Amino acid sequence: MIIVIGAGLVGLSTAYELAKRGADVHVVEAYDSAASASWAGAGRLAPFTDSEGGNEQEDFLASALGLYQVFVKELHKRTGIDPYLRIDGIIEVAQDEFAVVRLRERAGSLVARGIHAHWLEPDEVRRLEPSLGAATLGASLIEDEGQIDNRQLGQALRAACVDVGVKLEEQTGPVSLEADERRVLGVRAGANFVAADEVVNAAGAWAGELRGVPAHVRISIVPVKGQLLTLRMPVRLVTRLVSVPGAYLIPRTDGTLLIGETVEEAGFDVRVDPAATQHLRDAAVRAMPALGDLAIDETWAGLRPRSPNGRPFIGATALEGYFVAAGHYRNGILLAPATALAVANVIEGKTS
Repeated sequence: MIIVIGAGLVGLSTAYELAKRGADVHVVEAYDSAASASWAGAGRLAPFTDSEGGNEQEDFLASALGLYQVFVKELHKRTGIDPYLRIDGIIEVAQDEFAVVRLRERAGSLVARGIHAHWLEPDEVRRLEPSLGAATLGASLIEDEGQIDNRQLGQALRAACVDVGVKLEEQTGPVSLEADERRVLGVRAGANFVAADEVVNAAGAWAGELRGVPAHVRISIVPVKGQLLTLRMPVRLVTRLVSVPGAYLIPRTDGTLLIGETVEEAGFDVRVDPAATQHLRDAAVRAMPALGDLAIDETWAGLRPRSPNGRPFIGATALEGYFVAAGHYRNGILLAPATALAVANVIEGKTS
């Protein structure tokens, strides 16, 4: 028996991969599946635009994105749920001369590495996104990036897990690891104990708070709050993912425009701050004045799980049978399929 703690996109992807390989998998979730960051995120698949590391990390993220088309096609075929994967590029807009130099040089360095990137002059970028206003001095376009509807992806993964025989237990209340000095024994979820040979901690922002984990294998995770909103967009004023100073804009298939996202260390507080919402809306309207006529449809906040060095914990620990898949920060959605493969391989003994 393998227990996966956490039914976010990373946990569900891991459970799905393990069950496909014939494992007996039980997922326990204190709340709802595909919730928290998996539900609250924006669905950006941006190995280069969102990178905070060097070329090696970007190449790793890009290889993870390469898994996505097969992954999504398989989920869609199995469940009939389309997560709306789009690899049609991300535009990052410059509104001052410093950004012009930075983005032009960035595009050139990516091209030198074989990445499909371009610098666009103001008239060129407005041909792609006519709603961009006079503040636009140019933009970079990185073609090898895109987006996915993370809420649809969560529904597809949940259905796929059920289809391959994963036992999914939600709304369990407090979850804790049970272990002796040498190895894991199982998991206590609410009032119930479930024995297990292996346990995967995929609890997202709460992974570092998991009860019962021995001190020598505890991981440090900081919850980072992000706020987002949507505007009702009856006319398609934005056609692809556009990053502007202070916000990014993502057109959804349901006719809304998603705008995000703030970055704030506020513990586990997910209350919406109206001032932050207004800041995001103002940034979007400065870049695209036509958005000023659109009404806010929804506002929310979620928690990203960040490790001390910004890179995820993926793999085995010093406690026999205890594995972690947490700390993905901005790239949890992007890295979900790759994390699932890595954890499954480690558990099967293919890698260390």
